[in-house]
Amino acid sequence: MARAGLTTERLVHAGAELADEVGFEQVTVSALARRFDVKVASLYSHLRNSQDLKTRIALLALEELADRAAEALAGRSGKDALGAFAHVYRDYARAHPGRYTAARHPLDPATAAGSAGVRIAQLTRAVLRGYDLTEPDRTHAVRLLGSVFHGYVSLEAAGGFSHSAPDSQESWNRILDALDSLLRNWPPGPDPL
Repeated sequence: MARAGLTTERLVHAGAELADEVGFEQVTVSALARRFDVKVASLYSHLRNSQDLKTRIALLALEELADRAAEALAGRSGKDALGAFAHVYRDYARAHPGRYTAARHPLDPATAAGSAGVRIAQLTRAVLRGYDLTEPDRTHAVRLLGSVFHGYVSLEAAGGFSHSAPDSQESWNRILDALDSLLRNWPPGPDPL
C-alpha cells in the first residue's frame, strides 16, 4: 500500500531538489526514502528503481527548460532570440545544477521522442529562423549552439573561468556577439562533387 501523501509527482520533484543539492549522480531511491524518512520499499509503488527516478527527473528538467525557453523566445528573433535562448540555458544551469545535469541523462529512443527535448530542438531551430541558413547548415548550427552553451555552462560551473580577468559575464556577452556574427555570416559549405 502506498504511503499517504507520497505521489510519483511529489517524489520526482523532491528527487529534482535533491539533485540540485547533492548532484544528480547521487540521487537514488534510497536517498529519496531517507529524505522522506520512509522505508525504500514504500517508494516502489511509485518508482520502479533509481534509474526510473533519474529518467523522470530528466523528463522534468527537459520540460522546465523547454517551458522557460518558449517563454523567453516569445516575440523575439535574430540576435535578441539567440541571447534570450542562451540566457535560459545558463540561468537554468546556475539555479538548478542537478536538474541541468539530469537534462543530459541518456533516454531510450521512445522516451526521448516523447520528451520535451523535442521541443527544445524545435525552439533552437526557431532561434535560427532569424538567420539565413538552410540544411544541412541549420543542423550544424543547432549542434554548434548546443555545444557552446553546454560547454560554457559546464566550464563555468566547474570554476574554470573564476581565476582570471575578464569576468565570465563579459566573455559570455562577447561569445553571444561572436555567435550572432557567425550565424549571420555562415561560411559556405563544400561544393558538391
